[in-house]
Amino acid sequence: MKRKQIVMAVLTGAAVLSGCGQQETEIKETETSQTQSADPFVPEIVGTYEAEDAQLKGNVSIGSSREGYSGSGYATGFSDDSDACAFSINISEDGFYDLGLATAASDYKENYVSVDGESVGTITSDDTEFTTTYLTRVYLTQGTHEVEVSKYWGWIDLDYLVVQTSEPLDASIYDVPAELVNKNATENTKRLMSYLADNYGTNILSGQYSPDGMYGKEYTVVKNATGKTPAILGLDFIEYSPSRVANGSSSNATDLAIAYWNAGGIVTFCWHWNAPEKYLTGEWYSGFRAEQTNIDLAKIMNGEDQEGYDLLMDDIDAIAKQLQILQDAGVPVLWRPLHEASGGWFWWGASGPEAYKQLYILLYDKLTNEYGLNNLIWLWNGQDADWYPGDEYVDIIGEDIYPGEHVYTSQINKYLEAVNYTTAKKMVVLSENGCVFDPELAKRDGAMWGFWCTWGSEFVAKNTSIYSYSDQYTEEDKLKEFYNNDIVITKDDIPDLTTYPIREELQ
Repeated sequence: MKRKQIVMAVLTGAAVLSGCGQQETEIKETETSQTQSADPFVPEIVGTYEAEDAQLKGNVSIGSSREGYSGSGYATGFSDDSDACAFSINISEDGFYDLGLATAASDYKENYVSVDGESVGTITSDDTEFTTTYLTRVYLTQGTHEVEVSKYWGWIDLDYLVVQTSEPLDASIYDVPAELVNKNATENTKRLMSYLADNYGTNILSGQYSPDGMYGKEYTVVKNATGKTPAILGLDFIEYSPSRVANGSSSNATDLAIAYWNAGGIVTFCWHWNAPEKYLTGEWYSGFRAEQTNIDLAKIMNGEDQEGYDLLMDDIDAIAKQLQILQDAGVPVLWRPLHEASGGWFWWGASGPEAYKQLYILLYDKLTNEYGLNNLIWLWNGQDADWYPGDEYVDIIGEDIYPGEHVYTSQINKYLEAVNYTTAKKMVVLSENGCVFDPELAKRDGAMWGFWCTWGSEFVAKNTSIYSYSDQYTEEDKLKEFYNNDIVITKDDIPDLTTYPIREELQ
């Protein structure tokens, strides 16, 4: 049987104290106890549990036709939403543990994992042979716990669960340089990056996407619920896409960004890039989705579709004009183009990682070297190591996570996975989220996301004309608690970023 640690972090160093109440607020100052250890960490297996001995729910049954399983069989039949396999495990000591799940599937699948009914992440399955995938640094108290694997995509065979001790976390992962990939960055951009790097590992900035800016529905309900204003405003260049403009769309996102910066806030932009009209096959307003277009990015990037290349350059020109307006206004931008590419649901990810990386690098080169846009902090959000374009094009790494409803876990597994996309030290942020995570759990687990930025609409307010907070994803009392946590930065906490000291590496 093959074993591969898909999300196991290769980290050494400072042990993280167990329990929220025992945590140091200043995580960066945690003493390293094993930094120079001569011996590599070897996990201790504290239990192995066969799926055939677990509780099977719904359509899940025991199978034996696939080769390579251990024990007397494996769990199979994850086809309906009620299907699950629940292991009862015993833990003798409070601490962090890795949960290894041996699965097999005919092609790539993801499925939910929860502990005692609370989501701790997803496991991936992409091999026809049983292969062990690990969820790392799951905090477990002494006693009995239920680990459940339930259907998300389904269609996996599950052989066993192995529980082992986690490698201590190296606190130096938070010591990221403020150096920017664009050496010609503007003063305000350098000041913003210095501020973000100074806070990383100690504080977490709050953020909220709101298409109508700081006076929009999302910002209003968050402020009413918490008494606080998010530090970061999330906006989208979607309506500036030429194929949307041709169908009557318009936007004031650039003006909203300038207003927020002038009010003392920070701005991040994504771009749901509507494909050129030539390639739209469905609803024009969904032209960023792969299934609504027939654009072949691979052909465009390898020179087989010159017209398509020219059309993409025209689209980039349109967005560059907006970024230029922001630069002229002195606004630095946390710039997150071509997001969530590895999922394949957007056209820029539908042709695979190579074509995507070519487009990303081209976009960087065009905006930086042709247009001289020096106000951009490049936030890469491809969400898979195979899609990483290179350290010279990435300032910050972002993950987008939508774990369900009322899930406040730190998402430590995805955090560590993102940390290890590169051996270079890069800040990791939660560039989109549904539920807001609990800052105390993030501090306990070591998942010190640089910021979160909750998506708009239903994630904070139902799509109605009435400005009322929605509890569907994050309960109102929890949101208030999280926004008022000591390590969470809101807009009122931000110093004057036009005078903030620039770190030495940027001077």
